[in-house]
Amino acid sequence: MVQEIVNLHSTGMERDVDVLGKYRAVSNKLKKRFLKKPNVAEGSEQFASLAKNLKQQECPQYAAFCSLAQARCEQTLSNPAGETQALTDAARSFLQAQAAERDLQCPTFEEHLTAAINCYSHAIRVHIENKQSALAAALCIELGNALKSFDKPGEAMLHFQRAAELQAQSPLDCLHSLGLVASCKIDTKDYDGALTVLTEMAYLAQERGGSPSGKPIGAFADILARCEVSRVLLLMLLQPTPQRIRPEHAQTLEKYAWESNSLDSLAAQCLGEDLFLLLQSVVMACQSRELDSLRALQTDLWSHLSAEQNQLLHLVIKELTYPSGEGL
Repeated sequence: MVQEIVNLHSTGMERDVDVLGKYRAVSNKLKKRFLKKPNVAEGSEQFASLAKNLKQQECPQYAAFCSLAQARCEQTLSNPAGETQALTDAARSFLQAQAAERDLQCPTFEEHLTAAINCYSHAIRVHIENKQSALAAALCIELGNALKSFDKPGEAMLHFQRAAELQAQSPLDCLHSLGLVASCKIDTKDYDGALTVLTEMAYLAQERGGSPSGKPIGAFADILARCEVSRVLLLMLLQPTPQRIRPEHAQTLEKYAWESNSLDSLAAQCLGEDLFLLLQSVVMACQSRELDSLRALQTDLWSHLSAEQNQLLHLVIKELTYPSGEGL
């Protein structure tokens, strides 16, 4: 048994030495020599092959370094497409290495995550320099989703916001990215900030997604409905005083007063009559602090709301039950 372990250890060392030897061999070929021009294209292919082999051997961090070397070769060749692809591969490999450490609960300074962020940022910059805003925005969203998976919504939000800015000429994509920003703000308990973003989304959906009649259609109508529900729930959670509420938020709540006749309003048309009436009941129950009615409405609303909206409604009930944490 001891001999088998020794043999296995020796095989692992030989493999590591072989990988390191190959990396050095390719790097040496790329060094400038007198009257000899290095074959950078061949070096790029060899680094890519080495990265692929290391991924198969489940060594993502080493694969990432090979992909970075490939990216430098592609930069030398003035091939931005190849450079950004190699940088993205390196970033994903670093993320895989960080995820492995997290799953094993190893103490870490998150150096792999930092390296991944740097690789993504470099690739995004190259895309922007080459006027490829859509590709840059896609990488911003990919990086934001990765950061959310590592429980860093505050950092993820910055990248989703940047994606929205890059997608200014594509309203649906921009609205999707802004929706991710709003979700991050909710995750970080910045409810006022989330309300502001959702209000901006509602205005954008009405402005850019309208038919000749002025009513948003298709996906824009769905987004407007989502914004409307989330905004109402956030207003119920924040409970701003009449002196502090913004005019646009006051107008939103006015639609849900019993004396108003808002079934023909744009919000009611996007939500549907049943959901509009349920939401109106929620507003009135909150304003009169009827907790039993609100809990009954929670059951009725469950299938109409997203997971995030159901969580907001739960927080509304919790806040009304224990104002400002009383009794907790």
